[in-house]
Amino acid sequence: MNETQYHTELQDFELAFDAHYAKVLVNPSNQMIICELLVDYIPIEDFKEIFARIGEIVKAGNYQKFIFDKRSLRAFHQPTMEWYFIHWKKDMLEYGITKHRKILPAEKWFEKMVQIAKAQILQNYPENIIEHLDIQYCDSIEEAIAK
Repeated sequence: MNETQYHTELQDFELAFDAHYAKVLVNPSNQMIICELLVDYIPIEDFKEIFARIGEIVKAGNYQKFIFDKRSLRAFHQPTMEWYFIHWKKDMLEYGITKHRKILPAEKWFEKMVQIAKAQILQNYPENIIEHLDIQYCDSIEEAIAK
């Protein structure tokens, strides 16, 4: 693990890894992980690879909160969101990740696409785990840490 520290108003985080598409920070003492996307589009296989690495961090630690900063995205990909929601979140719930904080791009069309996709996923997958999760949308990492 890299010793680089990232300071926010509330917590200190360590850099877990920095990939081409994302930067992942951890704060084991406060049981939080932050994934900050760095590009406007991530191919689904690369997305799955990043989240597999995050999954290994979750499985090796004791985390409860996952903060997902998607502000850099300029493309919305339904199959990626579906995989993330149905498979990854379900797997991570078994390891204690119950709090999800999301920071969306400022563009209103992106938020609308997320709402439409989420409604579709809930309809297509009635045995989803949403009732077991605390999902909130935030405007900044500092807000997401505090909520």
